[in-house]
Amino acid sequence: MENLVFKKEIETERLKLRPWLESDAAALYKYASDAAVADPAGWPAHESEEVSLAVIRTVFSAPGTYAVVLKESGEAVGCCGIVPPEARPNVKTGDEEVEVGYWIGRPHWGKGLIPEAVNALVAHCFGDLRARRAWISCYAFNDKSRRVAEKCGFRFDHSERQGDIDELFFVKDNEDYGD
Repeated sequence: MENLVFKKEIETERLKLRPWLESDAAALYKYASDAAVADPAGWPAHESEEVSLAVIRTVFSAPGTYAVVLKESGEAVGCCGIVPPEARPNVKTGDEEVEVGYWIGRPHWGKGLIPEAVNALVAHCFGDLRARRAWISCYAFNDKSRRVAEKCGFRFDHSERQGDIDELFFVKDNEDYGD
């Protein structure tokens, strides 16, 4: 799915999904420096606000990558987006398929915020982008991410061994595709 045009912002009841801003670096560091957030996601905990700023400028600047922002406070508390295919060369998505990735800071776990964000992003993918299928993957030990996939209506499809770790793959089809 090349040349996709992503919405600038996506709103839900409690959240705004919007592009990351350099001014979000302090908030990103606040949450991404927590190993309990970083380790299950498979990336190193941020060691400084400068690292967080560099991530915003490089990784989080990719089209379709959104800061998960609380409407109530305006604070960026997580991330939700389409995983660029070049970022995951070992994962083979077909034409008209997307992979969705997400995380949220520990103080916001268990509040249903990430399922709310993922559902809104998937609706954008299926409705506006006309994706036929969406994927979510997580490490087998990442129960929280697995539960998000299940809460959002994704079903387990298969697992693959990535080094010493099993990675689980969940899929959701757009039954209305082509209408």
